[in-house]
Amino acid sequence: MTEQQPYRVVSRHPGFELRRYPAHLVAEMQIQASFTRAPIEAFRPLAAYINGANRARHPIGSAAPAMSAAASGSEKIAMTVPVVQIEGEWPGAYLIQFVMPATFTTATLPEPVDPRVRIHAVPARLAAAMRFSGRWTEQAFSQRATILGRSVTAAGLQPTGAIRYVRFDLPWKPWFLRRNEVVLPVVE
Repeated sequence: MTEQQPYRVVSRHPGFELRRYPAHLVAEMQIQASFTRAPIEAFRPLAAYINGANRARHPIGSAAPAMSAAASGSEKIAMTVPVVQIEGEWPGAYLIQFVMPATFTTATLPEPVDPRVRIHAVPARLAAAMRFSGRWTEQAFSQRATILGRSVTAAGLQPTGAIRYVRFDLPWKPWFLRRNEVVLPVVE
């Protein structure tokens, strides 16, 4: 079973939930590609990171690591959902993030071997989220993002930060069964 990023539903509004997300860590990679290609191109380096392309950190006084980690100097990290896509700082750039398991801290999360993979601490936040099923097209996410932005404003909330395009399922899951979300941080 894949760990899912925790959150608490604060309230429900027409078209979205207002959620409180705890602080968490992500492994992320900046990609210059189309909306559709960006997560595909980032997947291999990010998946390699969680599958052991990393340098394990074991703080002084910690229990001995598992035999395989000790032998290789790397550590396998359990897959967590969701996978997040955020528009980058320039056109055609996207930040792809794998949410890390809640059991890790900045002191215990392994260091990536690939310099393109970065570890980022995301602070706790309040966010509006709209859930939907369907294909992972730019148009599908864009339409929901527009609706979410309007709904948030109509509810008297103020957006802050970039919209997040969120995928929970593997690519081979039938499109009509996929869980997708658009998530928009809002001012407390």
